Amino acid sequence: MKPTLTLLAAGALALAACSKHEPEPGEATENAAAAATATVASTLTTPPPGAAAPATPTPPAPPAAPKEAGPLASVLHPALLDPSKAKEKAPDLYKAKFTTSKGDFVVEVHRDWAPNGADRFYNLVKVGFFDDTRCFRAIEGFMVQFGISGDPAVNAKWQEMGIPDDPIKQSNKRGYVTFAQRPTPNSRSTQVFVNYSDSNSRLDNSFAPFGRVVQGMDVVDGFYKGYGESPNQGLIQAQGNTYLDAQFPKLDAIKHAEIVK
Repeated sequence: MKPTLTLLAAGALALAACSKHEPEPGEATENAAAAATATVASTLTTPPPGAAAPATPTPPAPPAAPKEAGPLASVLHPALLDPSKAKEKAPDLYKAKFTTSKGDFVVEVHRDWAPNGADRFYNLVKVGFFDDTRCFRAIEGFMVQFGISGDPAVNAKWQEMGIPDDPIKQSNKRGYVTFAQRPTPNSRSTQVFVNYSDSNSRLDNSFAPFGRVVQGMDVVDGFYKGYGESPNQGLIQAQGNTYLDAQFPKLDAIKHAEIVK
């Protein structure tokens, strides 16, 4: 494990966790997203200090064929642009099936574990929020995190739509599913993570599981982990799949999620 103690956000956020563990599952702020976008824009147009210009200009190589992008989430699911309507009460027990680039997995949700989290997850699945998103943070032996839309317009509507905190009734054991959050109250919005290990009990002080993977945990285990902490949450919020597909093309994708019996 790397002795890193920063939340994955576009700027360092102090944690109260022990420094011998991975960063906790966290979300970037809106200001961090804007700052990250501005920083990257400037670095793309400014040559590194001391870089010498080539003596003879070299003709540019033909551009690679761009990856064909599908319709934006807000076009496929217009309701995503109005989070105020996604407030249906979830059943006491339900399942959500995720179809991914690695295969399918199923999450069983128990509303009595974390009612607010269960309701939000239910509505996110029903409204199509997770469709065509990426598993942008996967760390061996820790967890995999997803839940930022590939459509920046959708992120702008949902990023500050936090839900009230739930009492923590379950432990973050292997296969248990939990909302990511900032180190502030009532900051859970759309990002969730699946625990890879039974040794994540340190998260039990802040993170309330609402469900568990009951089918396809081998699929979840197989999500690509080669990029580690590199994807920048601020840039995902601001640029969506355009940023991820260009810079991190090996990330696994959630193609579709639906409520099943």
